[in-house]
Amino acid sequence: MALPYHGAADLPAVHVDSYNLELRDAEGFIGDKASGRAFRALLDALRKDAGDLAGNDLNPARDISKKEMDAILTGDDLGAAAILHGAIEEFAQNLSAVAQRFLRQQAWKGVQRIVVGGGLRRSRVGEIAILRAALLLRQADIDIDMVPLNHHPDEAGLLGGLQLLAPDVMRDHDGFIAIDIGGTNLRCGIVTLKPSDKLGNTAEIARLLHWRHRDERPGREEALDHLGGMMRELAARATRHKWHLAPVVAVGCPGLIAGDGWIKRGAQNLPGNWEGEDFNLTEALRERLPRIDGHSISIALHNDAVVQGLSEVWRMRDIKCWAVLTIGTGLGNASYTNVKA
Repeated sequence: MALPYHGAADLPAVHVDSYNLELRDAEGFIGDKASGRAFRALLDALRKDAGDLAGNDLNPARDISKKEMDAILTGDDLGAAAILHGAIEEFAQNLSAVAQRFLRQQAWKGVQRIVVGGGLRRSRVGEIAILRAALLLRQADIDIDMVPLNHHPDEAGLLGGLQLLAPDVMRDHDGFIAIDIGGTNLRCGIVTLKPSDKLGNTAEIARLLHWRHRDERPGREEALDHLGGMMRELAARATRHKWHLAPVVAVGCPGLIAGDGWIKRGAQNLPGNWEGEDFNLTEALRERLPRIDGHSISIALHNDAVVQGLSEVWRMRDIKCWAVLTIGTGLGNASYTNVKA
């Protein structure tokens, strides 16, 4: 009921041209300049330089939530607001430069629109940074759209899982379980949609469970056990509500995904060691939820940035080639070419 191999390039609605590109310059990976960590580092550096001009509302960046940053933008502490605006501007310049570097790659040739998602996007600060980067691209005479992710990032990494399933898998079912594994959070939810919907424009999250694992610093097996409990809770909830779930789990996870379900590289932000042929993520998940509604389950695994981008498939039908950048613990990336319906 899932596609025949993990990390698939050929999906029902798109061809995945690239993902998890690891571009470098003299200072290291260029994506590190446009990550959530990079933004907070910029904010701390400006705060330090400002000294007594920083105001009273601006604590060290690691202690400020996105909601608190948004409040500073419209608050009375003008010094703190000025520093935050400065960080937004510098980050937007970095994001624009990183996007331009990706656009020079062969796999990104022909990209007409870049969707920007990830955790930073769900804040006013992030939205301003994205739109400022879009303006910088236009000022550089680069004819490309840069737009914020349409769905809330907590949901997009689950909703995109629909595109990892065989075309008619939802015809006789009410929904399916989807998982988004990140460097800071684990999310697990039930995705529902109308049976006739192939692109996901009617998809929504019927139930979402969330665990910020970075606060607890678990090992790999502890994290997987917690995730298994989340899956079982959702399956039990579906039974109570008489939802007929498809016996499939769609999973997004950082890194380069091997066809048989192990992670080649790029999972360094996850708790413990998830990389290498001696650990198969799909088998580990199947052990923790072997059956749904009495049926053995299939698992569809792909890169988390790819899956988050796939939540936009229904909104990208007016163009041929597009891409996604996800600003999270790191910077995820993927590019796509639409398949003709």
